Amino acid sequence: MLVLDDRVIRSSFVNATRKELSELALPDLAGIDWDRLDYLGWRDPRLAKRAYIVVPLADGPVGIVLKQAEASPRTRAQCSWCQDIQLPNDVVLYGARRSGAAGRNGNTVGTLICANFECSTNVRRLPPSAYLGFDTEAARDRRIETLRIRSGDFATGIVEGS
Repeated sequence: MLVLDDRVIRSSFVNATRKELSELALPDLAGIDWDRLDYLGWRDPRLAKRAYIVVPLADGPVGIVLKQAEASPRTRAQCSWCQDIQLPNDVVLYGARRSGAAGRNGNTVGTLICANFECSTNVRRLPPSAYLGFDTEAARDRRIETLRIRSGDFATGIVEGS
């Protein structure tokens, strides 16, 4: 992922209100290993149910305000993005308003994502060997590419849903 700064991140949001942008608390950008990140995601430290993601797309980064659903899944859920079967973390349902007129009319999209956005870490772990001769490096590379596609598709759906 390209290194993003405060200005780029703030200007990338497509579904944020002026109030949400003014309340936006950015993570410590200096402590991020950008080479091992497929999208930037963080929870708002002041508002427990609000989170943010910035997904790199061909036309530039797309920032999205997320809201965590009130209810948590009754059973252990699988993240829709990393689809890690040995998930070491919680998964929650996040919803996002679509951009533009559709979002102002109340149209939203939801998805199950790792609660603290650990997807990039999860897909970089070597998967268990499925059979003799299984190429774990190639499987990891496919998982990374699949994460990029799924997160990009979600961001595109927010933008194009307007």
